[in-house]
Amino acid sequence: MKLKVCGMRYDDNIQEISAIKPDYMGFIFYEGSSRHVSTSIPTLSPSIKKVGVFVNASYDTIVEKINTCNLKVVQLHGEEMPEFCKSLQALNIEVIKVFSIKNEFNFDVLTPYETACDYYLFDTKGPLAGGNGYCFDWSVLELYPSTKPYFLSGGIGLENADQLQAFKISTAATYCYAIDVNSKFEVAPAKKDKKSLEKFKQLL
Repeated sequence: MKLKVCGMRYDDNIQEISAIKPDYMGFIFYEGSSRHVSTSIPTLSPSIKKVGVFVNASYDTIVEKINTCNLKVVQLHGEEMPEFCKSLQALNIEVIKVFSIKNEFNFDVLTPYETACDYYLFDTKGPLAGGNGYCFDWSVLELYPSTKPYFLSGGIGLENADQLQAFKISTAATYCYAIDVNSKFEVAPAKKDKKSLEKFKQLL
């Protein structure tokens, strides 16, 4: 499984975490987040894909960030419609569409997005658009009807190591492409702990 480290902001911390070579690094351009990025983003190794995270942002706003920050992936956390997702795909950008889950989920809502995004991301349903800090019931994904690869997110930390090992051999994980981590690896909002992330990457 690939590793995505989300909610990065500080240049020195970005460089520090880059050294462990996550596959994706996420930058949140949503002003309602405590990890909101308002400055430029440093250049990363070509092996690390920069992901811009947006919540109901306008097309022009997203395009501007794609161009100025050299984003390779856009992650959409709001109520973005399939046609909107397709318009971003047309820019030769990978699109991740986020859906939030608690203890159950109606997978029918995915159908219109099957041809409109490259990946799904399943996050924990909570009061925040993301970064709620706790896991949803992963067994819900036993009913996943698609073959589209997805990111698993929502309060995942080192304490979930055994749970992750069990998940990896379950049918629910068949199309799990990447694990997305954030708040459980922080020493402060948007500042990640390198040692714990190194341990986690080895587990994956």
